[in-house]
Amino acid sequence: MEEKDLDQVCEIENKTFSQPWTREDFSISIKNENHIYIVAEEGNEIAGYCGLWMVAGEGQINNVAVREDFRQKGVGYGMLCYLLELGREKNQDAFTLEVRVGNEAAIRLYEKLGFRSLGIRRGFYEKPKEDANIMWLI
Repeated sequence: MEEKDLDQVCEIENKTFSQPWTREDFSISIKNENHIYIVAEEGNEIAGYCGLWMVAGEGQINNVAVREDFRQKGVGYGMLCYLLELGREKNQDAFTLEVRVGNEAAIRLYEKLGFRSLGIRRGFYEKPKEDANIMWLI
């Protein structure tokens, strides 16, 4: 992900999440040497994006989003496979993420990648209030 991508990234972010990150949030994060952010492109259009924060050998996956017209086409799976590969190249040996307990499609995707549920964060999400499924890939 680069600065030039942020208009499209923010458009997807605003349509996907009830509490979206701002352009500044992304701009700061993509400059952090301990973060990896990637985009999936189709021509000049961004189909999706995701990020990884690396802390002490563990990768925290965040901001996983696929533009609505690209969903169910393998974009999310491909991005996450590549992101995990990049993390492993940087010596990350475990990965974690939070996902809304009601987001069954995302949970199925993460399980397909080998993630397993290891806990619940009660009331983690706002707008609407919902628990988070804490998933790990070890």
